[in-house]
Amino acid sequence: MVRVLVPSGALGLGYDRAALAAGVAAGPDLIAIDGGSTDSGPHYLGTGTSKYSRATTRAEWAGLMAARRQARVPLVIGTAGTCGTDAMVDWLADITREIATETGERLRLARLYSEQAPDAMARAFAAGRIAPLPAAPEVTADTFAGCSHIVALAGAEQIQAALATGADIVIAGRTTDTAIIAALPLMRGCHAGAAWHGAKVGECGALATTRPGSGVVMVEFDATGFTLTPMAEGVRATPETVSAHMLYENADPFRLHEPGGTLDVTAAHYTALDARRTRATGARWEPAARYCVKLEGARPAGFQVVSLVTIRDPRYIAGSADWCADITARARAQAEATLGLAPESFTIELRRIGLDATLGALEPGRTLPQELGILAITTAETEPRAREIAKLLNPFLLHHPLSPDEPMPTFAFPFSPPEMARGAVYEFCLNHVLELAEPMDAFRLETEVIG
Repeated sequence: MVRVLVPSGALGLGYDRAALAAGVAAGPDLIAIDGGSTDSGPHYLGTGTSKYSRATTRAEWAGLMAARRQARVPLVIGTAGTCGTDAMVDWLADITREIATETGERLRLARLYSEQAPDAMARAFAAGRIAPLPAAPEVTADTFAGCSHIVALAGAEQIQAALATGADIVIAGRTTDTAIIAALPLMRGCHAGAAWHGAKVGECGALATTRPGSGVVMVEFDATGFTLTPMAEGVRATPETVSAHMLYENADPFRLHEPGGTLDVTAAHYTALDARRTRATGARWEPAARYCVKLEGARPAGFQVVSLVTIRDPRYIAGSADWCADITARARAQAEATLGLAPESFTIELRRIGLDATLGALEPGRTLPQELGILAITTAETEPRAREIAKLLNPFLLHHPLSPDEPMPTFAFPFSPPEMARGAVYEFCLNHVLELAEPMDAFRLETEVIG
């Protein structure tokens, strides 16, 4: 049996310290936590930065290092610093060294790097080793050169290589969410289907329980299945909560693709062992003919300035779609004529905050609110240009009438000036897989003794 303790869905979200202590007392073989994802958009990969503050990260990491010290087992984090770039691996390694110096610990640290050189990816593309996933954007060799950062998602094999160094702590760049949990059970001969299935269910900590915010869970793997046990008092893992997690962030609730193969839970069976724990069996692991890792890339997409105006007049709220469309058309025409801009060189978008800003036309049962916030987003090739277009929008947002034969209205800007620069913005530009002859071919592993 292999026990993997998962303190939280991600470092930076916080965790229940009493539940963590209970997990340590239960005797884990490994402590594993995710460090990030693409959930928060392309900015973090584009800039190679973390969405969480250094102070928060340091405080939570210090608690996990203390738990590791007490449990005397390896501590593994994947996708360090939200995006998993090389700089974020080094960022968390620096924090680890600081904490080790303060506590007087002597530790073996393994750093697994996942970032890819654009020129190497262009050569792999030319050699036919990069293939698109469904709905991937079209790319050329020049696409890779335009990326500010490219990462490959490590799987269990790369984490196993890091653990094989005898590391006390493994700080990994971009990984799949499941890899850091599945690696050790697979190393020790647990059921392969169960290893990946349990890793998928446990990836977000207590999200697969009756109280997602409680954070800490233990996943126990063996020769035929896995068991999920919440560590916080009063929290239950039921067949419903455990099986439902295959729906989370997964296009197919029965199949999950990983480097090296596919998890199939079509025949999985979920059994409540008691009021607190659920056991799952029946998952299958299908090895792939080729070993492929997913690539993620982000590139600059211009500069952005936003403005916010609020409207309360019921007539304008009811006619806000036409009002926004008219302003957008007039402002675009003026920007092209006055500033001499090519139509494809900039965008103007007006979002109706409070009505349908998230889902747009897909919003079900739209009802008119008492107040709307109109968020104007201008994007252009340079920040001065984006600001110029935003300033051009200003009088429209403040005074534009619904019809030409009515008195000039006045709306409310919450800020003065209303134009707020967001700086450079980024976009994802890769959703592809890279074929490797050997799992470590696209990754770099370095070890050191610290403290």
